[in-house]
Amino acid sequence: MIQVIIIEDNHDIRNAIHALVNGSSGFCCTAVYSNAEEALAAIPGIDFHVALVDINLPGMSGIELISQLKPIMPEKQFIMLTVFEDIDYIFNALKAGATGYLVKSTPPAKILEAIVDVHQGGSPMSGQIARKVISSFNQTTTVENPCINCLSKREQEILTLLSKGFRYKEIATQLFISIETVRTHIRNIYQKLQVESGIEAINKAFGTKLQ
Repeated sequence: MIQVIIIEDNHDIRNAIHALVNGSSGFCCTAVYSNAEEALAAIPGIDFHVALVDINLPGMSGIELISQLKPIMPEKQFIMLTVFEDIDYIFNALKAGATGYLVKSTPPAKILEAIVDVHQGGSPMSGQIARKVISSFNQTTTVENPCINCLSKREQEILTLLSKGFRYKEIATQLFISIETVRTHIRNIYQKLQVESGIEAINKAFGTKLQ
């Protein structure tokens, strides 16, 4: 059972997400908050796996909330669920510790898939968000990074697909391997690069600005 908390100030959206999570097999919503200050005070004492966080909250922003919570609970996963698609918001959220970034127009089924994905070690992003990130990567002048050379050809292929926003299942399908094999390769990538997340691996291997 994946335990989810929701931080969202819009009453209708908050209730809709709560109903979606609690009404879906394998998920349960353990808490909901309408502002970051209330969440910051309560969350450290709550057992959960994944938090869905809006950016534009009254008072403290969702990005600032994550930047304060992630250092004290690094094993917890935070997904931004927002209307903002600006590249600065995306990078700031990822730098703060978010492990996923979805726009609010994401279909309900895809939100549930993203929760599962991030719980299993993925970094889900809405398609348009992934494209903006990749576009920014392509505009960044990079030099040959020796870190990439420590990875096998297959590991480089997997990390490249991961950087383009592909999920584990999609990577497995494209490379004709099992999801478990993908996970094994990614664990090896993390070990070789001495990182703990997909974002860190992409940053270290490809020299992006996701720091």
